[in-house]
Amino acid sequence: MGGAVGGDFCPQVSKEFGKTLGQSEEFGNETPWAEFNIYCDPEAAHAIFSNATLAAKTTLVTLDLTHQCLATKEVRVRLLGQGKPSPLRGFLSEILEFFAQSYVEWFGVHEGPPLHDPLAVAALFGYGSGIFEEDGERYNITVVTDGAHSALDSVRGQVGRTVLAKIAAPSNGPAAGVRVPRKLHTRLFWDVLEQCAVIADKSA
Repeated sequence: MGGAVGGDFCPQVSKEFGKTLGQSEEFGNETPWAEFNIYCDPEAAHAIFSNATLAAKTTLVTLDLTHQCLATKEVRVRLLGQGKPSPLRGFLSEILEFFAQSYVEWFGVHEGPPLHDPLAVAALFGYGSGIFEEDGERYNITVVTDGAHSALDSVRGQVGRTVLAKIAAPSNGPAAGVRVPRKLHTRLFWDVLEQCAVIADKSA
């Protein structure tokens, strides 16, 4: 999970996020340009994305995609379940309610908090399950490493920014570039998460 593209890369981004963060190239959550995970170590991210062998094995779940997956009030009620919640469901509820309030305070977003890392886990089994609405187009990804970690824009620049260039699908031969899904079947994702909670409750 990492990176932020911005613009209309993922047109299904929540309207509230689009209004708050802006449907522009500046779509980061750590700086206007950079997502937190990539910003923390842009050189490491660049090393992975620029390695042809590793890139072909990599799926990148960007902020653009995770902002399609909001834990709305309806979702939070569903995950809490009927009757007395299990310890797992109570824990999930507490986490999501905390972040729901945090996103109201930090970003003025009332729809609900996005789920970031769980979507990266979903990518491990998502292809073929229908969670992602397409197979995931492939891109060459460049990470901006010029600049330094700083509170000053003049020093920081765009360090940590992920710049994507689409690669045409090869007619034959192995896939190249990093797979980057752009569309999420949100309701199916929550169905899978609910199913996981049911299985976990039975195993407790």
